[in-house]
Amino acid sequence: MSATDQMRRKTRRFMIIAFAVAAVAFIVIAWGGINKNLVYYWTPTDLHAAGDKAYGATIRLGGMVSPGSIKNHQGVSGLEFDVHDGGGIVHVKSSGVPPQLFRENIGVVVEGTMTRGGYFQCNRLMVSHNNEYKAPKAGHPIDKKELEKLMRSTEGLENKS
Repeated sequence: MSATDQMRRKTRRFMIIAFAVAAVAFIVIAWGGINKNLVYYWTPTDLHAAGDKAYGATIRLGGMVSPGSIKNHQGVSGLEFDVHDGGGIVHVKSSGVPPQLFRENIGVVVEGTMTRGGYFQCNRLMVSHNNEYKAPKAGHPIDKKELEKLMRSTEGLENKS
């Protein structure tokens, strides 16, 4: 047996072992439940269309907060509200304190799971907001009423006054 034949056998053996290790690693990942670690981003319409696949999966649900749907729990942290898109509505229950910018008609992304009880259990609530700040031009008068209206809408107080 020549040196080149021995080198080919070693190379072939190495390639077979490397392929086998890669195959075993793939099987371990597939059987190990990598799917449980995935987070899906869905709209309310997508969530309804998913049917049973939506239950138990970690989902980021994106949409708008429906007007008149916000209910704060008195004396307890947490709230309930509806998230809608063009075609569906999902009732959301959150046990945390909402962000300061949270209000009706604002874009939100809630992370959690859909329950068999028919509501979305939220464990993380994020609001969408415009992060552009434009300072008034020098000498530009500040309209006090417009500033108050902006502050009320930011704090969710616009409907209370």
